[in-house]
Amino acid sequence: MTDTVNDTVTGRLRHALTDVFALAYLGLCAALLIWALAVTLTDDSGESMAGVIPLLATAPAGMVLFWLPDHLSMLVLSVALGALVNATVIGWCARTLRR
Repeated sequence: MTDTVNDTVTGRLRHALTDVFALAYLGLCAALLIWALAVTLTDDSGESMAGVIPLLATAPAGMVLFWLPDHLSMLVLSVALGALVNATVIGWCARTLRR
């Protein structure tokens, strides 16, 4: 009976996203995003390219949403969703390789 609970989509996502490697990747992406936002907001010239680093860290999934309208929230959204997708794949691969 407990096997059916773990075989649901939410159970699989929970297992994939709570893996050590997935959590480390999410932490790295969060740190890069916070750094990029701090550098961009304190730059007076408006020519900061710091947003490229977290976007490249979440490629290829983060690149899909980057083409949305030009606003700082779109960068945050694309990095967050890209990091979640990539962390799910990382967690799934780590779990599969442990079997």
